[in-house]
Amino acid sequence: MRRIILFVEDYGHEAFITALIRRVAHENRIQVKIVNRSVRGGHGKVITEFQNYLRDMHREREGLPDLLIVATDANCKGYGDRRKEIDEKNTEFKEFTICAIPDPHIERWLLLDSSAFKTVLGKGCDAPAYKCSRDRYKKLLLQAMQNAGIVPPLGGLEYAQDIINAMNFKRAAKTDCSFKKLFDELVRKFKEWKRE
Repeated sequence: MRRIILFVEDYGHEAFITALIRRVAHENRIQVKIVNRSVRGGHGKVITEFQNYLRDMHREREGLPDLLIVATDANCKGYGDRRKEIDEKNTEFKEFTICAIPDPHIERWLLLDSSAFKTVLGKGCDAPAYKCSRDRYKKLLLQAMQNAGIVPPLGGLEYAQDIINAMNFKRAAKTDCSFKKLFDELVRKFKEWKRE
């Protein structure tokens, strides 16, 4: 069983990325144990806690996982800047670290595949054009849910597992390059594990 440590900045990242890992693991017939190191408090807190975890691994207080995933929204800084910031903190364990950086926000990823959205909620949605604006994608996700006759108590992220299970990853990857980067890295890692 492969042990995956997941650092995320909020419930949305945890729900989406955990569901994505489980589906990719299932499709590759690899058992995984996901340990969520959910960090509340946004991007800065994720980076601080990730640094502390890396320090503990270096000091051998923590056993080495098979994979580390660090998830934080790009928040209009851009994928490259966020990735660089994470990489600069992680000089020793890059070979088994993957970055999940929704650009600009995780809610956009749930709207990438209209067919999956329709399968789960009964009505499709439009994949939103990229625009960096605070809370824009939260509002669009909530609006799409309401258009489907759903009033989601957690803003729609509680449907992440079902939407991901119905999602066509290739279609989603064509729509959003930040999703494509995460998906491609995950698939590459799981294929590598299958060859071992």
